Amino acid sequence: MRYQYYICDVFTNHRFGGNQLAVLPQATGLSDHQMQQIAREFNFSETTFVFPAEIGHSRKVRIFSPTSELPFAGHPNIGTAYVLAAAGEFGRITTSITVTFEEKAGLVPVLVQRRAGNSFWCELQAPEVLSLGQTASPRSLASAVSLQSNNIVTSTHFPQVASVGLPFLFAELTSSATLGQARIFMDELDALVAGGVAPNIFLYAFSKDEFDVRARMFAPLDGVPEDPATGSANCALAGLLSHYNEKTSGIFHWRIAQGVEMGRSSILEARSEKRKGEVVATWVGGNSILVGEGFIETDSP
Repeated sequence: MRYQYYICDVFTNHRFGGNQLAVLPQATGLSDHQMQQIAREFNFSETTFVFPAEIGHSRKVRIFSPTSELPFAGHPNIGTAYVLAAAGEFGRITTSITVTFEEKAGLVPVLVQRRAGNSFWCELQAPEVLSLGQTASPRSLASAVSLQSNNIVTSTHFPQVASVGLPFLFAELTSSATLGQARIFMDELDALVAGGVAPNIFLYAFSKDEFDVRARMFAPLDGVPEDPATGSANCALAGLLSHYNEKTSGIFHWRIAQGVEMGRSSILEARSEKRKGEVVATWVGGNSILVGEGFIETDSP
């Protein structure tokens, strides 16, 4: 069987930047095994497979990393919405529409907005509200990323697991320069994960330039040594930072750079809403650009 695919770069408006994504817009007939094989063949951080909706929404979307299926991820939703919109799957969009994807983590609404130059900007709302998990010691986290304990900032929070659909271990670093020095030390990462924390490491530092935050994300145990743009993590970061903000209500915004150290610069726009001390919703958005398209052959299931 032959299946059409599109490749786009997400969270950028420049080809060969941002985060790569393969999208199969008509995936009906593929087995779980075939989808995992295809995702491993592309070997991007994620590949998406689009099916007709099952419970009355826009589409059903399944997301695979090279090693496993994910319940939710950020740039796959942004890129899939972009590809389907650009292909005319949602009809003519004159200003904006909201589509909803059915996923393992729940329903994911995505705003698709037409912008200048016949491009589309997309923003997703995370399928879950912020949840906070266990913390890790600065020493153990620092060892796992080849830094010193005093490189970890703990005035707002200790290294902590947070999720809006997919868990990450978050740690604030002292500077953007320190962020650039981080390297995964697998033996120490294995020890950290054995202690029960999420294996996906998200490091960030506040910056004093055109961005509010600069970030890096490492998930080597899931086949992703480093990710150039992680929408689900930046959604959770927006929730985490607003959770610890002294304001009890409001809308919080962050402009975030990721992927710089990989040579795939990405720009993510994250926001969150807080009411009466509780984070009630998080969003992340950005541009995408088409890189290529073609067909992939599969064997029988």
